[in-house]
Amino acid sequence: MTTPAVDPVVRNLSRALLPRVDEFAQRMTERIRAQEPLYAEGLAVTPDELRKSCRENLRYVFGRLAGEPNIGTEAPRATGSRRAEAGVPLSALLQAFRVGGRLVWELLVEHADDDAQDALLRCPADIWAVSDDLAAAATEAYRGTSADRARHDRQLRSALLNGLLDGKLGDGAQLWESAAALKLPQHGTFVVAAAECPSPGEEALPGVEDLLRRRDVVSAWRLDAQQKEGLVVLRPRFDAAQLCHELADHALGRVGVSEPYANLEHTAPALRQAQLACAAATPHTTDLVRFDQEPVAVLLVSAPDAAESTARRIFGPVLDLPDDDRAVTIDTARVWIASAGSTSTAATRLHLHRNTVRYRLRRLEELTNRSLANPLDLAELHVALECARMLGVA
Repeated sequence: MTTPAVDPVVRNLSRALLPRVDEFAQRMTERIRAQEPLYAEGLAVTPDELRKSCRENLRYVFGRLAGEPNIGTEAPRATGSRRAEAGVPLSALLQAFRVGGRLVWELLVEHADDDAQDALLRCPADIWAVSDDLAAAATEAYRGTSADRARHDRQLRSALLNGLLDGKLGDGAQLWESAAALKLPQHGTFVVAAAECPSPGEEALPGVEDLLRRRDVVSAWRLDAQQKEGLVVLRPRFDAAQLCHELADHALGRVGVSEPYANLEHTAPALRQAQLACAAATPHTTDLVRFDQEPVAVLLVSAPDAAESTARRIFGPVLDLPDDDRAVTIDTARVWIASAGSTSTAATRLHLHRNTVRYRLRRLEELTNRSLANPLDLAELHVALECARMLGVA
């Protein structure tokens, strides 16, 4: 760093004050603690640590003003890094440097003779420039250390969450320590959500953690190439239904939600439930499926090969129809089943005449060789419809 062009009188004054930095450091420590509440508490920064920093930085300021060679920014940078490590807000750090800068000026004025006082009045900007350089070096180091800490915290949080979701923490002290680090309670009402990414690594639930935080809901999330997965702590006034409503509103892909559970030890099985529920939703949609509310779909998706075979075996002739005919036949069957087997209700929902609905249903019976009046045949058709939906073939 370039040595400032300081008046020779001020340089001599600064050189004379250098041996007294220990004395001045105590005075600066008292001044900072009197004017900055965080330092007065002495928790984040002890009086001894503050005194040490004051001494080092006074040596820096008076050394540069005295024109000493090889005065680097090690001292202010070390101060900035230590304050970042201690979690001191940047505003408090800069306030301490402002207080210290004013004291340096006071010390120069107090110990200046008439000639030196005239020189100080002629070049205050040069003197304050040294204090500004001091604060700038400390700020740069502070921000660098803060960025490193944030990166480390994210990596640690990610590792702990992975261990929790993947069931690698066991059921002992490591589990509870990890929960505390993630700011999760040991017991409560939890669910796990899994959302399909629109493309590899793309956010499936943008801003979900911040969104839930604004609702005073604690959660922890991870993102990989295929899914966004998270653990959510429910509250009496924010239950599973409300969570699902929020997730559905912000999802960019399919979403699955586990059944609620009460102990973090059960997180890994809950993740599997959420993943199955996500897979049970219709492909290429933003549908949300709750594991505990779609038992048939979840059962089928857990055996995809069997589901595909079942869809083909029961629904093969329907799936072989031209696209438009296939879509009409399948949509009619789904609406009729959702209407509890009421042809009139299905016709109203489809904006069709009842006879048209009856014709399509008879055709379905002929193609599948099953009767909608037979409960067993109807159950098979429903299963086949669900298999086809989840496989994205109908």
